Amino acid sequence: MEDITRGGQFLVKETKCENIFTPEDFTEEQIMMRDSVKEFVDKELWAHKDKFEKKDYAYTEECMRKAGDLGFLGVAVPEAYGGLGMGFVSTMLTCDYISGATGSFSTAFGAHTGIGTMPITLYGTEEQKLKYVPKLASGEWFGSYCLTEPGAGSDANSGKTKAELTADGKSYKINGQKMWISNAGFCNLMIVFARIEDDKNITGFIVEYDPANPNGITLGEEEHKLGIRSSSTRQVFFNDTIVPAENMLAGRGEGFKIAMNALNVGRIKLAAACLDAQRRTISAAVKYANERVQFKTPIANFGAIQAKLATMATNAYVGEAASYRAAKSIEDRIEARVAEGTSHQEAELKGVEEFAIECSILKVAVSEDIQNCSDEGIQIFGGMGFSEETPMESAWRDARIARIYEGTNEINRMLSVGMLVKKAMKGHVDLLGPAMKVAEELMGIPDFDTPDYTELFAEEKELIGKLKKSFLMVAGAAVQKFGPDLEAHQQLLMAASDMLIEIYMAESGILRTEKLAKAKGAENVKEQIAMAQLYLYNAVDIISQKGKEGIVSFAEGDEQRMMLMGLRRYTKYVNMPNVVKLRETIAAKLIAENTYCF
Repeated sequence: MEDITRGGQFLVKETKCENIFTPEDFTEEQIMMRDSVKEFVDKELWAHKDKFEKKDYAYTEECMRKAGDLGFLGVAVPEAYGGLGMGFVSTMLTCDYISGATGSFSTAFGAHTGIGTMPITLYGTEEQKLKYVPKLASGEWFGSYCLTEPGAGSDANSGKTKAELTADGKSYKINGQKMWISNAGFCNLMIVFARIEDDKNITGFIVEYDPANPNGITLGEEEHKLGIRSSSTRQVFFNDTIVPAENMLAGRGEGFKIAMNALNVGRIKLAAACLDAQRRTISAAVKYANERVQFKTPIANFGAIQAKLATMATNAYVGEAASYRAAKSIEDRIEARVAEGTSHQEAELKGVEEFAIECSILKVAVSEDIQNCSDEGIQIFGGMGFSEETPMESAWRDARIARIYEGTNEINRMLSVGMLVKKAMKGHVDLLGPAMKVAEELMGIPDFDTPDYTELFAEEKELIGKLKKSFLMVAGAAVQKFGPDLEAHQQLLMAASDMLIEIYMAESGILRTEKLAKAKGAENVKEQIAMAQLYLYNAVDIISQKGKEGIVSFAEGDEQRMMLMGLRRYTKYVNMPNVVKLRETIAAKLIAENTYCF
């Protein structure tokens, strides 16, 4: 177990490319699963995209049943409870490829397989799991998750819904209101969070729902939303809803813990759910750019269009790299705990919790990439992009929700740094030692020797190391100055978080490509090399800007000057890449293949 990198340690430990998992490492079984999912999506979802845009809720439900028949709803469910019992990477892969055609189905699938099923598989008693999980894994029943209330969104533990023990002690009576409940219109089971008496924390309950015998449950009308139009989203009202006492999930007051851990898994799966959407958007944009002729030439020949395509593809490629890197880290952690004798239930909980920082990083980065990708897709289509006749406007509308649910991106930004600091306080990640070394280094004389950069990515990897130092410099000084009050300085946390995000993403892109180049030869993956270099170039700019913003927010005088000087040193190239040439290289490959081809 000690050999396995812990969550957040990417910041202070060098990671070798051989030790990360990439999409090029999919097993034959995983490739077969991917191809089966793609076949289902192309036939049932992509070919009927118009139905999802016309609020055909019944068709969403029908497709969910078909997904259940094919086993896709039970990929992550242990075989003992009717699932396929596949590993975390396979779960991510399924979520990735099933989510790209429409956000409506993606939301229904994610809500059911994630927050609708997972709390029972991870926290349920054996009796609860045997009773409910097989029905959910097969698609006989569908699940929903009732956490959000009108006054309790990001502050999930502040919900007002009440659960009162009945006089005979055999049941709880639930009263309250929930909103934005995905799958509410066709679910058979709800994970409901309510407060017992004046408990500090909420409690989770498994609540069955039968419209023919509603048990005090009423549903609001379907919400009319900007995007994900055919995902069922309703308010749910509980009026003296009776729930058997044995349907309490975990223990009394354990609901907040359930909610937070469910969100950790939801965050990394949300990143996966934004990947194939990018691939499909890029492919549509490339095809249009090749077909659309202006000034007697396809617009794909214009540098302005090529720059957009290159950036879209680069972000998708790096998003894949980072998502599957983290997924395998989680899977390895789970397997190590199981090998030590931990139950699969506990192993999965702790495995995901260990990499909560990476889950938040990915949620933010990839949800923003799909928004930018679909926005540029509209721009490439021009006026046609604004029309419902093309897939771009629905892709843009569907993408918008990804920055809000599973915790807003603002919350996740602050969480990522906050969790890292807490890990350091617990001794799980040694930030103090490296931060002190950086402080000492700043006081010393810089090394002016010319390094040897003949090896592929030699300069890029050295630069990644320096970017890590820039984060340690800013975060270390901020922690020293504010201590536990750091969380009150939200703009500083947001700046530090952007530095952290770009380090993880850029390093993942470099490592994926280095591994690929070693396997295939650098000359055969020059476009991937260009993407890794382009992403890093942009990341350096962001880290420089956000580092400066952070430093000037709390440091003054000589301290500020010293730190700004250090930031310039840590964000400086020796050999600046020709970014125009990099973009042209990437775009040329996309245009020649007429699709996203990486």
